[in-house]
Amino acid sequence: MNTEQLRVFLDEKAAQYNRPAFIENDPISIPHRFSRLQDIEIMGFWAAMLAWGQRPVIIKKSLELIAFMDGAPYDFVRNHTESDLKPFLKFKHRTFNDTDTLYFLAFFQDYYRKNESLETAFSQHISPADADIEKALIGFHQQFFALDFAPARTRKHVSTPARKSACKRLCMFLRWLVRRDDKGVDFGLWKNISPSQLVCPCDVHVDRVARNLGLLKRQATDWAAAQELTASLRLFNPQDPVLYDFALFGLGVEGEM
Repeated sequence: MNTEQLRVFLDEKAAQYNRPAFIENDPISIPHRFSRLQDIEIMGFWAAMLAWGQRPVIIKKSLELIAFMDGAPYDFVRNHTESDLKPFLKFKHRTFNDTDTLYFLAFFQDYYRKNESLETAFSQHISPADADIEKALIGFHQQFFALDFAPARTRKHVSTPARKSACKRLCMFLRWLVRRDDKGVDFGLWKNISPSQLVCPCDVHVDRVARNLGLLKRQATDWAAAQELTASLRLFNPQDPVLYDFALFGLGVEGEM
């Protein structure tokens, strides 16, 4: 395929997956259970951070967390007491355990008692002149682990470009909150980060398809690779390059390539 043929192909595939039917079996279904901004942010972030492994299991474990918070994440994180934390002591998803869970809750409580929206934790670190969200992710990581008792082990669950990570889960979370269109999948609730600054989440499916299509040459799947892939996608849609995450992920997970 030449460049124009590839653009048309990716546009068609993005349209196929960027629709409400995509939501049901994807972790984005978790924040879609809520209408309040802060509930969407909290459970969107948590579902994204748990997003490795089989999607049904990710959704199941996220629903467990919602149940532990009595179906009201924002109210819970702001007002919980120590005795309310007992159910979380048995929470586990792969290598994410109770220590990590309790720290996430501590961060959320501290943060939301001082701030209205989680957007600020990202957007305060970048400007419209920045090409992408790299500085936002680095700044957020530093803020997330700024509490005195932040466990060292939890750092592996919240990545940062400073360690050359592809930051797939954080990029996916920001896609959910920043991208905006009329398709009903991504929320588009955050206005201080531009969709043009987003970086494509680079997981095993996206990585494989992108290489097969000649969109990614770098051998390692790291932050530089995510930026390289996004630069390729910007050639097709400079204002909304991460639209094509739907196409690449869909092609990969459905086994079309």
